[in-house]
Parts: sequence; C-alpha cells; structure tokens
Amino acid sequence: MANFFSDNRDLEFTLNNLDLIEAVTLRENNYKFAEEFETAPVDYADALDNFNRVLSVVGEICGDNIEPRSRTVDREGPHFADGVVTYHPLTQANLEDLRKADVSGVMLEHRFGGLNFPVSVYTMMTEMVSRADASLQNLFGLQDIAETIAEFGSEEQKQQYLPLFAKGLVDGSMDLTEPDYGSDLQAVKLRAWQDENGQWYLNGMKRFITNGCAQVHLVLARSEEGTGDGRGLSMFICEACPQLVVRRIEDKMGIHGVATCELQYNDVPAQLCGKRRLGLIRYVMSLMNGARVAISAQAVGIAEAAYRAARQYAAEREQFKKSIDKFPAIYDMLAGMKAKLTAARTLLYETTRAVDLRTVYTHLAEGSEATPEIREMAKYYNKLAAILTPMCKAMATESANQIAYDTIQIHGGTGFMRDFNAERFYRDARITNIYEGTTQLQVVAAIGGVMQRDADKRLNEMFALEYTGESARLAELVKAMYAKQLEAVKFVADRKDVAYHDLHARDLVEMETYVFVGMLMLRDAQKCEDRFVLAERYILDAQAEFAKRYAKVMSGDQTVIDHHRDVIDY
Repeated sequence: MANFFSDNRDLEFTLNNLDLIEAVTLRENNYKFAEEFETAPVDYADALDNFNRVLSVVGEICGDNIEPRSRTVDREGPHFADGVVTYHPLTQANLEDLRKADVSGVMLEHRFGGLNFPVSVYTMMTEMVSRADASLQNLFGLQDIAETIAEFGSEEQKQQYLPLFAKGLVDGSMDLTEPDYGSDLQAVKLRAWQDENGQWYLNGMKRFITNGCAQVHLVLARSEEGTGDGRGLSMFICEACPQLVVRRIEDKMGIHGVATCELQYNDVPAQLCGKRRLGLIRYVMSLMNGARVAISAQAVGIAEAAYRAARQYAAEREQFKKSIDKFPAIYDMLAGMKAKLTAARTLLYETTRAVDLRTVYTHLAEGSEATPEIREMAKYYNKLAAILTPMCKAMATESANQIAYDTIQIHGGTGFMRDFNAERFYRDARITNIYEGTTQLQVVAAIGGVMQRDADKRLNEMFALEYTGESARLAELVKAMYAKQLEAVKFVADRKDVAYHDLHARDLVEMETYVFVGMLMLRDAQKCEDRFVLAERYILDAQAEFAKRYAKVMSGDQTVIDHHRDVIDY
C-alpha cells in the first residue's frame, strides 16, 4: 500500500503549517454553510480534518492505482481515429477512481455539489496526481474550467454546468492558442458571430489544446468586427458537437497520456460567458493564473517523483564496493535536488495561500457592505498573488527540469533507457516551463511587481520573526541580499533604459525569488528544526547565484544590447 500524502512529510508539514484559517473561515462564510450543507465544516479544526482525510484518499489512489499504471499509459497513450479521441483504458480507470472519490469539484461551492476547498488544498491534490502520472494532471487540473464559469458565468450557466463538473460527468478544455498565435493571445482570430436571433457561433482554428476532445470548452474568440487587439475578444462556452472537429492529436515529447488537439470550428453554437470585450483582459488572465499555479504543482510533483527515483537508485547502485550515494559528487547533487524541491514547494504553497486570500477578499470587496479595510486587503493580496504566481511558475518549472536532468545523470546510462522512469520524468518536465506561459513570459509578468516592491510587506513580516543561533546568521545573509536587491532595482529604474531593464528583468526576478524563498525556508525552519539543514543548503546556494546576477545588473555593461546581432548573425 502506497500513499502519496502520508509518505511525504514535507507535504503534511505544509498543510499543517500553512495558516489557512483566515481564508477557510471567510470561504465558509464563518462556517454558516454547515447549517445548510452536511459536507460543510463546522469550524477550522473540522475543515482541517476534512482536508487531511480527502488528501489521504487521493494520496492512496495515486500511490496504489495511478502510479502503477503510468508506464503503460505513457507507452500507449490515447487513440485517435475518424475524428474521435479515445483515452487509454487505464487513463479512464484513473479518472473513474478520482470521480468515485468525489474530487471532481474540489473548489466548487457546496450548492453545486462541490467541496468548497481552498486552492491550496486542491493544489496538493494536483501535486500528488502529477507525481503519480504527470499527464493525468492535465485532465484532473482542468477543474479550472468549472472555476472560471463559477467566477464569471451567469447563474443559468452555473446551474447548467457546475453540478455536472462536480459529479465528474463532464470534462473541460480551455481553447486559447491558435496555429499562428501562441503567447500573443491578443492577436487571436477565431471569429464569433451572431445570427438575427442573437445566437452566437464560432468559426476558426485552435491548436495545442489540452483535452480538446472535452465535452465543455471555454473559447477565446474575436467578437468585435474590425478589432485586432485584446479589446475585441470575448469568452465563450461551447459543447462538443459535429461542427467542432478534432483534426488531429499531437505526437509529443512527453505528457503522453493526455490528448493535445488541433480543433476546427465550423459554426459551432456557443454562449457568451461574462461580458463582451473582457475575454482576454479579465477572464483569460484569471484562467491562466489558475493554470500557472496548477502547472507549478505539476512541476513539483514531477520533481518529487524524480528525486525519489534518484535517491533510491543512488542508495541501491554499487560501484567500487559501495553505494554511489556515499560519493561526494553524488550526495552533493542529491542534497541540491532536495533543497530545490523543498524550496519550490514552499514558494508554491505561499503562492496558493495568497491566491486563496485574494479570492475571498476580492469577493468581499465587491459586496455592498465592503469596508475600506476589506478593499485594502483585496488590493494587497491581488498584488501579492500577481507577483508570486509568475515567480512560482518560473522557479518550480525550472527546478523540476534541473532535478529531472540530475536524476538521469545519477542513473547514468540506465537513466537514458526506457527501462527506468527517469527518462519519462525528464520528458514530462520539459513542457512545464513552456505551456501556460514560458519562463520568459513569467518574468514579464513578475518584473513590474519586483520594481514596485509588491512583496516587501510579506518579506518584512518574515524579517521581523525572531531568529537565533545559526538561523540568525542565515537571516543576516538573506537581509544582505535584500539590501543589494533594493540597490539593483533602484539602479535599473534610475537608468530609464527600456532595453537594459528588459535585458536584466530575469536577473532581477530570480534575485527577488532567492530572497523571498530564503526567508520562507528560514520561517519554516523555525517551526521544525529538522528543516534547518534544507534552509541552510538553499540559502548558501542562492547566495552564490544571487551574487552572479547582482554583478551583471550592476555592471551597466551594454555589450549584449549593442552587439547581439553581430553574435547571432556570425
């Protein structure tokens, strides 16, 4: 019997120390929902017990059922013929196991049959599913489709779709990318038009659509004639029908268990979701931010699986009459991998906590009884979530790629063979820092918050904690990095040079991440002294990386800007 929750003490630690009391209490309307719904908690202790129980159930499904099936799913994948996608029988069995566990509507309100869990707990589920089979997360994680309808759809649309999602009776996809437009979503051309009765129809193409064979689709389409930017785009809901054609599924490097589709819309009937013109600037950005958190969890799950494979192999593989984990070159790699993994998880759940608080305070701020204090809290958590989400995706996905790379290195030649899972983890990890916005786009999303110092309040809260002994020494190291970060931000801002700003944006975002995560690791070490060694390893590694980036930013060197064409075109 394997349980991917109870065997992961870092995940258990995270749940029990994340401080979700405020978010859960507000989400449960001060636990008044318990008067109406049997599944609603009566207080936070009851809610935490529910979280532990459900996570344990999902952890058991992941360990006993999903993971043992993952190699076969990866080898054989879905089948496509005559425009019909058929998922592998083992993938279908995985989805049925999760449906029976009643985790198809984790974040949906009680009134729709959902669990009304916070994003943080749902993210823990997606992490465990990803550890078991990363491709399955791309199906399980599409609960964000239902969340978007819950957030922006009409009451009629909510009643139509959300109970079906909660019961696992329908699945979804978000149809954004087009053959010529990936990250440049404001250039989307798929056309939405209305007939004389006001019925909407969709015409055009979409590409790289995860689970494009779904029953319910959220589609970004151009509703305003004569427009060419994001202000002419709206969000639509449509359903699988003969006019919506799956032209093919992609032959991919990894994530083999889920179908990635090219779709053709031939006057597909659709419903407008929300208001016209807000499709990209509000609805898709909300949807993508949720997806970015989910992909961060996917990356952490892959990294967890890869690290465990490397650790086990190194302990069992003998060379020169001793296991290879006794060699400094190997145990140094393993220690670095473990520190990166723990750090990524720490930032992931600090991010989800900010997202949970943003959600509840934003809803309160939109109410008629909102106070200035509530509006201020909504504004603060909006800014904090806005900077942490891209920082988290960048760090988690880049770390997962490095950990998967090192896992193959530790396996040596056997890691290159399909007899071991190491090569699959490497293939699956590679997409995480590409889809839902590349790392370069995460930098674009985060740099504004770095320059405006949107995370300083949270940082100062952690700086204010009492650190003693070796922790105090490490805290001083991070504070010194922080002082240099402020200096670097001012240096770049004062230059008023767009090219220089853009060239060093990634350096500044990564420096910010080293500082913020360093303090998160120290904060957690104060709660559990066993975690000090992880904080120490992370901060010492981060210090060297920070110094390299700081030197680049502060150099003022223009060589790359002035001569990049000479290098590229040589």
